[in-house]
Amino acid sequence: MKRTIIKIDRERCNGCGLCAKACHEGAIGMVDGKAMLLREDYCDGMGDCLPACPVNAITFEEREAPAYDAEAVKRAQAQKNAQKTAHAQHVAQENAAAEPVKKASSPCANGGCPGSAAMALGGNTPRPGMMTMKRESTDGDGGTPAEKSQSMLSQWPVQIKLVPVKAPFFDGADLLVAADCAAYAYADFHREFIRGRITLIGCPKLDDVDYSEKLTAIFAENDIRSVTVVRMEVPCCGGIENAVKRALKMSGKRIPSQVITSSRTGEILD
Repeated sequence: MKRTIIKIDRERCNGCGLCAKACHEGAIGMVDGKAMLLREDYCDGMGDCLPACPVNAITFEEREAPAYDAEAVKRAQAQKNAQKTAHAQHVAQENAAAEPVKKASSPCANGGCPGSAAMALGGNTPRPGMMTMKRESTDGDGGTPAEKSQSMLSQWPVQIKLVPVKAPFFDGADLLVAADCAAYAYADFHREFIRGRITLIGCPKLDDVDYSEKLTAIFAENDIRSVTVVRMEVPCCGGIENAVKRALKMSGKRIPSQVITSSRTGEILD
């Protein structure tokens, strides 16, 4: 039959995956880092996925396609929900069994993990009110301190998922939001990007979260001077760029921003 159905331009798609999350019927999936219509009979042609796409890679078209199968969608949704419930119950059982061991042995058992405590480091000038860690140079390998590269990291933690929404090091900060693999590709990442900035890193593909909500809160509740996004050329990095853009818009603040893209071989592309 001929009907209205979505069309995905895979050349334009940036691989953020937002359309797949917006498709309640489960018609869209990610294949090789790009969105694809996997089940035509699951697509109802209503287009909930269209506004979710930040690069306008999804459109409607009239063409021959299988009829929308509402019953098949319901069965697939029920199976998916059952799997989620079973997994949640399994995790809960494992956590309950491990809880006595955690209480006895975990350093985080008595409130807060030491590894995620907010603190200023020695890479930049410490800001008032923050714990400071002193870093000393050594020449154990025969080199002099002057010959060694120094870390420019100025705060901890750095993971977007771990960093607090409100912290003294955010006040008046120039913020760096970077794909975590960018530092491995770009050789001079500390000196050119981390130096003088507060650093947040993440990977939207591996973390499988939308950073925009937390970034919105950070932008809204702190005096951020500027935002620099450093991403890789790979499509999945579009997720971190789009999260920052949405967060800037939702925060209601006019914060200067820029996006810098690195190739896999460490060349700046724009």
